[in-house]
Amino acid sequence: MTLTASQAPAPPGRTAPPRRRGSAPRRAWRTFSPYAYLAPFFTLFAAFGLFPLIYTAYVSLYRVELQTPGDMQWRGFGNYTALLGDEYFWLALRNTFTIGVLSTVPQLVMALGLAHLLNYRLRGRTFLRTAILLPYATSVAAATLVFAQLFGSDFGLVNYVLGTVGIDPVDWQNDTVASQIAVSSIVIWRWTGYNALIYLAGMQSIPNELYEAAAMDGASRWRQFFHVTLPGLRPTIVFTVVVSTIGATQLFGEPLLLEGQISGGISHQYQTLGLYMYEQGWGFFHLGRAAAIAWVMFLLIVVLVGVNALIARRRSRKEAGR
Repeated sequence: MTLTASQAPAPPGRTAPPRRRGSAPRRAWRTFSPYAYLAPFFTLFAAFGLFPLIYTAYVSLYRVELQTPGDMQWRGFGNYTALLGDEYFWLALRNTFTIGVLSTVPQLVMALGLAHLLNYRLRGRTFLRTAILLPYATSVAAATLVFAQLFGSDFGLVNYVLGTVGIDPVDWQNDTVASQIAVSSIVIWRWTGYNALIYLAGMQSIPNELYEAAAMDGASRWRQFFHVTLPGLRPTIVFTVVVSTIGATQLFGEPLLLEGQISGGISHQYQTLGLYMYEQGWGFFHLGRAAAIAWVMFLLIVVLVGVNALIARRRSRKEAGR
């Protein structure tokens, strides 16, 4: 015989207390508080990022002069078609591409080598890591003025050094290739240390077990670099290539201050798209055409970034399929 205790009946008039869900204003605050925290960023982005971009596209469809900005005449895509027929636009586009290649490729290669050296345990490596970042902290104007003196045609230090080894002086301001090399050297000097620290951070995230396994298999340091370091740095390399490409497309301060001309030299030999846009807007007062150049630069950056992303994705798919 089993005895079970009967459940005591609940007292009349008393029920289980309801679960507290908070008041309606508190629930509304919990729902919308994340948007309130993000609102300052989106407000600033809309005011200083999105609105100028849209307004520039709007202005690029009109003929607007700097002296009379309120007098706008509809041109449609006339500003864009005028660019296609302007030889100086194509010259600036070609100069932007050549200076971008001359500055980006050596810069990233040197940064990769410096990062590889700083990744080892060296004496004073903390000082070296700080020292290679100092050029990045230097202003564009100061760096360019110093390099303009170094690359002077008559009393420049570079021509003096070349003369000691029997090489004739080079006209760094008027020669096309020499002037582009001079502009590229300023970019290389300023940004190599910055990219080196990015590569160094990527190298330190690679597990040491991979290097130990490669060393046990008899791989030298060069083989470890090519078969362990470079594959582990592939996302970082893609990032630096994209950022350097964007910076090369927007290059402005270095070619402007090298000789102090918005034309980029006597024959426009180192005039970039940024200088060409400045010349059209504030030199010739054609704000509509300058806005069209700005949008061409924006679309060019989008295309270049898309191509880099597509190449990186295809390489990752090929490696994943092996």
